Amino acid sequence: MKAALIQLNSSDDPVENLPVTCDYVDQAAKGGAKFILSPEVTNCVSASRTRQKEVLRHEADDPTLAGLRDSAQKNGVWLLIGSLALKTDDSDGRFANRSFLIDPKGKITARYDKIHMFDVQVSEAETYRESAGYRPGEAATLADIGLAKLGMTVCYDIRFPYLYRALAQAGADILTVPSAFSQVTGAAHWEVLLRARAIETGSYVLAPAQTGTHKATRGKTRKTYGHSLAVAPWGEVIADGGTDPGVIYVDLDLGKVSQARQRIPSLHQAPQFHGP
Repeated sequence: MKAALIQLNSSDDPVENLPVTCDYVDQAAKGGAKFILSPEVTNCVSASRTRQKEVLRHEADDPTLAGLRDSAQKNGVWLLIGSLALKTDDSDGRFANRSFLIDPKGKITARYDKIHMFDVQVSEAETYRESAGYRPGEAATLADIGLAKLGMTVCYDIRFPYLYRALAQAGADILTVPSAFSQVTGAAHWEVLLRARAIETGSYVLAPAQTGTHKATRGKTRKTYGHSLAVAPWGEVIADGGTDPGVIYVDLDLGKVSQARQRIPSLHQAPQFHGP
C-alpha cells in the first residue's frame, strides 16, 4: 500500500491554510497514494487563545473539515486529518485537538481527541500549557482502512507507550502520530521515540509533522521541528521529510507487521510482577 505524509507550515489563518493542504492531497493522490496523512493542527497553528477564538469553528461548521472531506472524495483516497483545532461546547471554553479519518467517499469513519496534553517547560524561554486551551480526550481509537487497522494518536501521546501497546494489542497494524513537535524536543527525542514505539509494538508508525516558523497574526510565533517520519515494524526509518513543506511517499508492506511480531512476540509477553 502506498501512503503519503503531508508536511505543512500552517499559519494561524485556516482560510489561508486550506487550499495549500488540498493541493498537497491532490499531489499525493496523483502520486499514487491511497492513504494520505496530514499533521497535527492542520487548520491553524497559533499560540494566541484570542486568535483561536476568532478563527476556530465547531466541528459541524469547520471549513477545513468540509474541504478535506471533499478532497478525499474527489481523489478517492483514505485521508487522516492529523488533527484540527476546534471549538467545543465545554463550559470552560477549551478547544478540542481532534484527529479524523475520512474514507474515499468523504465520510468521517473515526475521530480521536488527543489524550495527553503538552504541559511542559522546555527551557526558561519556552513553556507550553496545552491543557489551558485544550481539553484532553478520554478514549483510545482503533480505526479500519480496509487493508489495515489504525491506532490513532497525536503528538505528545508518543511519550506514553502504554497507549501504543494497547492499540497494537487491539489489532492496530499502523500507528499514526501527526505532530507539531517543538524544535528543541524534536532534535533530542522525535526519531528515537517514534522508532521505539514501532519496535515495541511491531507496527508501522506514520508521523506527518508541522515544520518551520509559523506565521502569526497575533501572539508568540511558533517554530516546529518537521522531519515527518515513517518507521517500519522492525524499527528502521523508511522516510524522512526533512524541514521543507511537501509530500513524502512511502510503500507499506503490511506483511512485515506479522513478521516483526513473530520474531519478537513481546506484545503477548507481559508477566505480572509485584513492587517496587
